[in-house]
Formats: sequence, structure tokens, C-alpha cells
Amino acid sequence: MSVAFRRESDEEHLEPKFELPIPPGPNLVTARGLELIEAQGAALEARLSEPLSDEERKKVLRDARYWRSRAATAQLAPVPSGDEVAVGTRVTYARDGVEKTVEIVGHDESEPAAGRVGFTAPLVRAMLGAEVGEEVEGPGGMVEIVAIEVA
Repeated sequence: MSVAFRRESDEEHLEPKFELPIPPGPNLVTARGLELIEAQGAALEARLSEPLSDEERKKVLRDARYWRSRAATAQLAPVPSGDEVAVGTRVTYARDGVEKTVEIVGHDESEPAAGRVGFTAPLVRAMLGAEVGEEVEGPGGMVEIVAIEVA
């Protein structure tokens, strides 16, 4: 029989399932971030005890592996002094006369729309270690650090 008439399995046409990518570098977290990671892991573990379809179980297991890894590698960032930009600080900066405030957090708790930016973001990397009044070269130009407070 010609292979043209052979029925291919449905599996051959499915997108391959990959593991969730683990961000490179240290997994620095704030106390809030550590709580979020642990809560996410606990929620997924609870879902695994429920009856799930095979496909759903695979998805939940994949997510659980990611969060287990993140919990195992989490490093609680030192409590910042507020003297310089660091993980766990709220920073007000000015660019072109416009002030913005962001809270610097770990990768997994980053929510740019809520003003929480991960320490790996290019702008934050440029600001880390800077003090009030300092100007740093960020993506898109110079930014001035206006205020720093412990979040």
C-alpha cells in the first residue's frame, strides 16, 4: 500500500510541548516574591491531587516542575538600606522631565503594569547601585534617580 493512503496519527500534528524556560542568573526574590512562589507551587500540587485529563495533568506537571525549581533556587535578597537602588526598593526616576516610580523585584513577581519591574530589566540593571541624585545611562537615554525607599 502506498504511504499516501496511510492514516497518520493525530500525535504527529501536535505542537511539541517544551518545559517553561528558567531565566538565567540568580533567582533573587523579595519576601513577597518568595511567598508568591510558594503559593503557586502549593496551588499546583493541590491541582495534581484532583482528577485531571491526561493532557491537563501533563500541563500542570510541567508548571509544577517550573515552580519547584524556582522555589529550590530562590535566594532571598538582602533587606536594602534604601541608600542605593537594589532589589526590594521603590525607585522614583526622571527621564526627559517625566518622573516614574517602580518597585524592583525578582523575575517571577515582575508586573510592569503594576509598577513592579524585575531586577533583570535593562533599565533596572542600569540603575542598580545608584544613589539619589545620580544620573545613569539607561536604554533610551539618561535617567536621574530622584528618590529611593525600602519597599
